Amino acid sequence: MIDVVFQLIIFFVVTLKLTTDANPDISLEDGKHGVTLTQENMPPSTLEIELDRRGRISIHNATLSPDMLTRIIKNRIVRHNSNEFPVHIKADRRSQHDQVKKVMDICTAAGIWKLSFVAVQEHKSQKKRD
Repeated sequence: MIDVVFQLIIFFVVTLKLTTDANPDISLEDGKHGVTLTQENMPPSTLEIELDRRGRISIHNATLSPDMLTRIIKNRIVRHNSNEFPVHIKADRRSQHDQVKKVMDICTAAGIWKLSFVAVQEHKSQKKRD
């Protein structure tokens, strides 16, 4: 019985960790006419870079400096033996363009050319008004 309880505790701790990786400070821009991303149409090698309104760069809510981001991208290129993996930039809609440009410049300097921006199709507040 104790083994079952421990297994359940481990399961809930692992599942809780998976749901808290997203940065809650990022409010994405509207993208009503874009492609809808699902697990089926997103390659597993996709790298998601987050940028909040204060210019904080992160991956899975772990803060990175521009140098650290450069090293991560270069190591990923070596690991995949290719620079053809997609990079999704999740920038807060209130972030400054020069901060977004900095992330884009880091990616292009490393040879990444598959850059995309992530947006939401419809904000919850808009649903309530309609």
